[in-house]
Amino acid sequence: MAEAALKELASLEKYLGLKKTNKYSTKGERKVPVLQTKDGQDIVGLVTIACHLVKAAKQEQLLGRTREESAVVQQWLEYRIVQLGAPGAKEESRSTLRDLNEYLEDKVYFGGDFLSLADILMYYGLHSCMVDLTVQDREKFVNVSRWFSHIQQLPNVQQHLPRVHIMKNRIYTNVH
Repeated sequence: MAEAALKELASLEKYLGLKKTNKYSTKGERKVPVLQTKDGQDIVGLVTIACHLVKAAKQEQLLGRTREESAVVQQWLEYRIVQLGAPGAKEESRSTLRDLNEYLEDKVYFGGDFLSLADILMYYGLHSCMVDLTVQDREKFVNVSRWFSHIQQLPNVQQHLPRVHIMKNRIYTNVH
């Protein structure tokens, strides 16, 4: 988790257009990411650091434009840590993908109709899971696959991660 979280933060910095001047480390048994600020203060935790970076880049719209949108973004950021960042998350990935697939059925983004920090961090958090899925499995989670394909096509999001190819046309049907 620690190395992946540090890569996520570095990728987020690039996406936000920030100059890489931040120093990161990890702390504790769970290797929680830590940002050491220029004034010597530590900011601890993936989401806390990510929100700090968004504000430093003056792109607060990624955190939501209204209180309600901000609450939804925070909800999905918390979900990202609890569901995708927890030990054993890999084993629970099918259940997680089913839940996300249902949620995204009528939405373009996790915040509804706007790209948010939640989408970016969920993309990074789901990438290894999506890479491991077969073509047939990606078709089972069509809404997650649609969202994932859309997010990875946005400028500067994918970066160091390999592209996950999502089929546009279904090749397997439920016809017997």
